[in-house]
Amino acid sequence: MKLTVIGLGLIGGSMAKDLRKAGFAAEITGVDSSQENAVEALRLGIIDRIETLENAVSKADMVIIAIPVDKVLNTLTQVLDLISAQTTVIDVGSTKKAISEAVENHPKRRNYIPAHPMAGTENSGPSAALEGLFEGKINIICDQEKIGPQHLAFAEKVFQALGMDIAYMTADDQDHSTAFISHLPHAAAFALANAVLDKEDREIIFDLASGGFNSTVRLAKSSPEMWGPIFQQNKEYVVESLEVYIKHLKAFKKSIESDPEQMMALMKNANRIRGILNGQGDSLVKNEKTIVKLYTK
Repeated sequence: MKLTVIGLGLIGGSMAKDLRKAGFAAEITGVDSSQENAVEALRLGIIDRIETLENAVSKADMVIIAIPVDKVLNTLTQVLDLISAQTTVIDVGSTKKAISEAVENHPKRRNYIPAHPMAGTENSGPSAALEGLFEGKINIICDQEKIGPQHLAFAEKVFQALGMDIAYMTADDQDHSTAFISHLPHAAAFALANAVLDKEDREIIFDLASGGFNSTVRLAKSSPEMWGPIFQQNKEYVVESLEVYIKHLKAFKKSIESDPEQMMALMKNANRIRGILNGQGDSLVKNEKTIVKLYTK
């Protein structure tokens, strides 16, 4: 397969690495708006060559778009304009509804797979690309009825080659679900980091920081250039998730102030998440693993 990857950072680079390792991609062409990133990806062996977007997509069997979601809107249309009728195009951004709607009436809409691989780290750039990043994780494919059968089958093989399980849902459901399980944790981490940075004696706090703080605030190291557009594109559902979170923060604050029994009850209720994350307990969608049970074909 001749693969073109647009965006050679953590996600695009990791997909390229694993697809090459799996023998799925024999020839990988890279496109990146940053010449520095493109050269670094070439040096690391993530890609075989650097090309302009026009040259890179014209002969590709598959194009993977792994760039910030605000950039996807224009790039996806341009790619669909340039590809052959046989080329499959996958966008792997964290939001799906606005992007899907932007190409709803494009003549090659059926070549396009709106996807969201639920994997990542707080790091960015070609050097952040990891082999095995997607193994055992969930990939969401949206609005599969709008995808040409041959393109859907091709994309499914790609994600299976990455070691991923596949879930199917509408673009709107995807954005709503990920607002709570992905976007909210990032927003909360940014806010927590700013709360600690606001302390006058924060250097002492950082000297005392250990595993709990570091793991909680890890996501605050994520790229604002990537996450800002995600929050804006999924504004309605991110705000909804934040309002729910703030409601629970206020309830917890009040219980600490005046109701120790309620405080203990809230913490014990929160402990239920352990069983849910281990696949036990409630059957509602609580995290990305349980999405598969509700949305697979």
